[in-house]
Amino acid sequence: MGRVAGVKAALLALMLLGVTVLAIVLGPPDIAALRSRVAVAGIWAPVLFVSLYAVLALVPGPKSLLTIAGGALFGLWAGAGLSLAGALVGAVVAFGLGRVLGREAVDRLTRGRVKRVDALLTAHGLSAVLLVRLVPLVPFDAVNYAAGLTGVRVRHYVLGSAIGMVPGCLAYAALGAYGSDPWGLAAALSALVLLIVGGSWWARRLNEPRGEHSSDERAHV
Repeated sequence: MGRVAGVKAALLALMLLGVTVLAIVLGPPDIAALRSRVAVAGIWAPVLFVSLYAVLALVPGPKSLLTIAGGALFGLWAGAGLSLAGALVGAVVAFGLGRVLGREAVDRLTRGRVKRVDALLTAHGLSAVLLVRLVPLVPFDAVNYAAGLTGVRVRHYVLGSAIGMVPGCLAYAALGAYGSDPWGLAAALSALVLLIVGGSWWARRLNEPRGEHSSDERAHV
């Protein structure tokens, strides 16, 4: 798990470096102009954004880019909130579709990740849902579909998803909202790295055999 998190952190750093280079070469986007166009659309702009996010959450792809776009279009708090709403709607719909499609179809769709998700979510419940939402150990869409076939309770899935996606939504929305500001970019990048490192530590704790904890406890008695 630690190695996976390290690779993801490195890829994230490379992606942000590429975005920074493009911003320098092409010039930063006119955020004010983008938001003025969004304001003209009124209530339809957030409705369309949430709907589009929910639909795209059903297919493979980097959802973080949508959240970055949400921060650029709506600002930090609105962008993060709308992204969270769209991601949560998509996650719940995919959860239901997973149960309808069945294990064989979902296993093909998620490239054989059902067993891995099942073992993690069934064993640890709410804590595991929080973990996979905080840190993308398994792709977002794979978790959504596979979770519908696991023993995780629906309320744990929804609550864990809603809470666990908040830090990531805020961090990525900050990239969109303040990405043209070097300090804002540094703060968002630092938050994402801390999120991945902290989640990696939590993942290792969850994957430790319970016997290790009990033996450690006996050793201190």
